[in-house]
Amino acid sequence: MEIPNDIELSVVKKFRQTIWSKFLKGIKEYDLIQEGDKIAVCISGGKDSMLMAMCMKRLQRYSKIPFEVVFLVMNPGYNEINYQKIIENAELLQIPIRVFETEIFDAVAKVDQHPCYLCARMRRGYLYKTAKELGCNKIALGHHFDDVIETILMGMLYGSQVQTMMPKIHSENYEGMQLIRPMYMVREEDIIKWKQYNDLQFIQCACRFTENCTMCDNGGGGSKRQEVKTLLKQLRAKSPAIDMNIFRSVENVNLQTIISYHRGEEYHHFLDDFNDGRSVRGTIAEVCDE
Repeated sequence: MEIPNDIELSVVKKFRQTIWSKFLKGIKEYDLIQEGDKIAVCISGGKDSMLMAMCMKRLQRYSKIPFEVVFLVMNPGYNEINYQKIIENAELLQIPIRVFETEIFDAVAKVDQHPCYLCARMRRGYLYKTAKELGCNKIALGHHFDDVIETILMGMLYGSQVQTMMPKIHSENYEGMQLIRPMYMVREEDIIKWKQYNDLQFIQCACRFTENCTMCDNGGGGSKRQEVKTLLKQLRAKSPAIDMNIFRSVENVNLQTIISYHRGEEYHHFLDDFNDGRSVRGTIAEVCDE
């Protein structure tokens, strides 16, 4: 059996409570892995997906539940510096990656409207397609806790809707395939601390639009997500519990206090029940305001 290196051991020793335990909690709480799964662990080259790959590798090695993993790297057209950085980090972290080539960056560079959205959609499609060809029934992405709460706020502030990034979903276009997010409970600040503790450097998005900041930690400063990150930083300064409060808000939805909601094509409005006297009598906040 392969001997874990110091970087892997730091995850289960120094960062046991902040990373490893939360990684395991997310997998158990949301039932992300079952016996017989073959999971394509998708590595973009950033800190999140690289750490996820290391955690998945360790879990697969010691888990009582037998499952397989394939460490999948898609090259959408990285420049040589970024591509080599991914290869070097995979060797350093002892992750046996499998690389496949696409020309997504070239295709997206010709698009004027919403190139980032198109790039993300194309990447996801290629990952599903390649994973299925390899016999996998799941793909794993490296989204973390901060991505989840940022998505909640972005939906409310910019999308006029209440939704969240789910820990697992069924693929719409690839029957029998699922997407799972093993890093769902891990906070980004702890991933950064792990990276800094081990003196590691990872690439960022590294597309044609962001190549000038591929090795920075903050990413593009003008995106809606970056605006939400800045807002959350300000809110945390006043209330350290703000992140968990946002997360729990989508766990504790009271449909009797929602004006309208839909489940697929099924639509509900509070007036449907109001005249029958089945609507809520008053929320705590309303009582306090009276």
